[in-house]
Amino acid sequence: MRSRHLRAVILLGVAMVSAALSYCRSAQAQVPAAAQQHRALLVRTANATWGLGAPVAVFAAQVHQESAWKPEAVSRVGARGLAQFMPATASWWCELNKLAPADCQPHNTAWALRALVGYDKYLYDRTPTRYASYDRMWVALRGYNGGLGHWQREAAVSGAAQPTRQQVDAACGKARRAAVHCRENLSYPQRILVDLQPRYLSWGPGL
Repeated sequence: MRSRHLRAVILLGVAMVSAALSYCRSAQAQVPAAAQQHRALLVRTANATWGLGAPVAVFAAQVHQESAWKPEAVSRVGARGLAQFMPATASWWCELNKLAPADCQPHNTAWALRALVGYDKYLYDRTPTRYASYDRMWVALRGYNGGLGHWQREAAVSGAAQPTRQQVDAACGKARRAAVHCRENLSYPQRILVDLQPRYLSWGPGL
């Protein structure tokens, strides 16, 4: 009886390991081939900006969401490059970082990756420190997509003195942001942190 039970446990363990390996292979297969050539640069850039242990998987997922790893990408509203910076945002970012206009190059891969991880850090540092890292990144990503000012105003009208991330999410569209934009803004961090991040966990830490 014991031998049959032990055999069943071993077979179950093998099946679980096999399923896990199959999932990992499937997830990695969903990473665009174009992404691999930018992996080392993204890791170096993230660690230089955030320090060792930077959430590389999050940034990779964000680039995937923004441009599908296409440096030449231009959106229908004019956002450009891997990081999909709008021209006005790119100009502001370059001025903030004291870069000359000639060095403001959204279609340049190195510039775009530095801008993406740098802007994420800028936003993350302005999120509530009482939040866990995951929720702070969620807020930063909402800010990247739709402006941190909108999130801050929605936090102010949420009805709580210290609103949770979920309470502010529920207040989307109740301040200056038009409610029609909430679906996209709320799905943006969901897509990156939940749907896409697992595909890039082999690149480095996630959240």
